[in-house]
Amino acid sequence: MALLLVLTSAPTSEPVLPALELLSHRVRQIAAEPAQLVSAPESDVVLVDGRHDLAGAKSLCRLLHTTGQDAPVLLVVTEGGMSAVSGDWAIGDVIVDTAGPAETDARIRLAVASSEIEAEPVRVQASGVTIDEQSYSAKLYGKPLDLTYKEFQLLHFLATHPARVFTREQLLSEVWGYDYFGGTRTVDVHVRRLRAKLGDHEQIIGTVRNVGYRFNIYDDDPLSSATI
Repeated sequence: MALLLVLTSAPTSEPVLPALELLSHRVRQIAAEPAQLVSAPESDVVLVDGRHDLAGAKSLCRLLHTTGQDAPVLLVVTEGGMSAVSGDWAIGDVIVDTAGPAETDARIRLAVASSEIEAEPVRVQASGVTIDEQSYSAKLYGKPLDLTYKEFQLLHFLATHPARVFTREQLLSEVWGYDYFGGTRTVDVHVRRLRAKLGDHEQIIGTVRNVGYRFNIYDDDPLSSATI
């Protein structure tokens, strides 16, 4: 039996996934609002209701991912809404609201099982930079870098795609997300701040004129040493 947290804008009397009423899982339903997430109860699986508001559900799923939600996220949609779901929704699985008890229970069990598998600590090491995804920390030749969350995300994204050039628009969508309304100047500002913190090694973040930015790899730290 799993503890399920359902995030929905529908009335509490309306079942988001009717099949749950035939299963033994414990269900807690709260409003699908960012403010509610602060005091949200612990759960094994989070179900996000996307039946009536796909755009809102997408934003909520991405927010859960950004805030480091530990429990796997299942998106509940209608048959028609399935075509709108893609990999950038940051969800573990998607289920149609008309799914039967057997399918619903199987998806919940698989989600719980996958979350229990401990991921190996991932480290990125390239050009003197060491990035630890588990602790959200980065070092430059062993010296800790004092980075903001977005600076860390930017450095991490570039370092995990060494030598590849990204346009400002690509970085904006990959690091800030498709729902971010700021302009590409945001990327330039964060690159400038990141370079300032890299100090004498600011050239690690290279500029390709009229194109964008890339993470430079040097001869003393070959490309093969980067963990991707």
